[in-house]
Amino acid sequence: MNESLPAASGQPIWIQAVGLAFPQVQVVGSREVRISHDDETIVAEPPTGRVFPEVIAAPTVGDQFAIVYPLSRTLDLRATPYHDPGRARHDGFLKLLYGATSGLVEQNLETVAAGPARFRVTRRHGVACQLGAALADIDMSDDRIAPLFVEIGGSYNWRRIAGTDRLSAHSYGIAVDVNASIGGYWRWSGATEGNVGAYRNRVPWELVEAMERRGFIWGGKWHHFDGMHFEYRPDLILYSRLTEGAEQ
Repeated sequence: MNESLPAASGQPIWIQAVGLAFPQVQVVGSREVRISHDDETIVAEPPTGRVFPEVIAAPTVGDQFAIVYPLSRTLDLRATPYHDPGRARHDGFLKLLYGATSGLVEQNLETVAAGPARFRVTRRHGVACQLGAALADIDMSDDRIAPLFVEIGGSYNWRRIAGTDRLSAHSYGIAVDVNASIGGYWRWSGATEGNVGAYRNRVPWELVEAMERRGFIWGGKWHHFDGMHFEYRPDLILYSRLTEGAEQ
């Protein structure tokens, strides 16, 4: 994700980010935007400006970019309630990219090794390739990193997010969870939604940054922290770069 970015096209930046992140898809329009892939098309509505709990429940494609994902070594922003860049997911968009049913997703799964860990992720849009490259960039013998891969939280799993009727990112084969006991998860802390409080990070920045370079966002940067969780969202990483998100 370090290559030079092309000049602006005149389209809104979030549309540019989608086109750059997924060159196999066709993005048409600047007002009514249509995204097509494998003979399927969705209308990509722009950001709505709604409050974030409403956005999480039913986002537009544009709403996925409502909060810029920070590319810096800071967790200060996550102290703000509902500062959860990447937790808003448009199911129609992800189904277009990775498959609308468990059967379709499972046709494209492959296994990526990381020390003793084995992650099942999709090969579509380069997810498995990018995950393998990110994990190859880290030192598995590092005493801070190795325990994260001894016992993992999981990877592909067609399921709903706990407490909701929304599909998890794991359903699309684009998410991996490292050691849950080290990463941590807000629901296990006894915190109240929207008022999660402090997060004691134990995940080394070297791992976080290796994953971000390859298009994965990290749940440790969310107010509703999910420190074990990495999720392939290269459009969000590119949007952050295009909007100088590293400085926000």
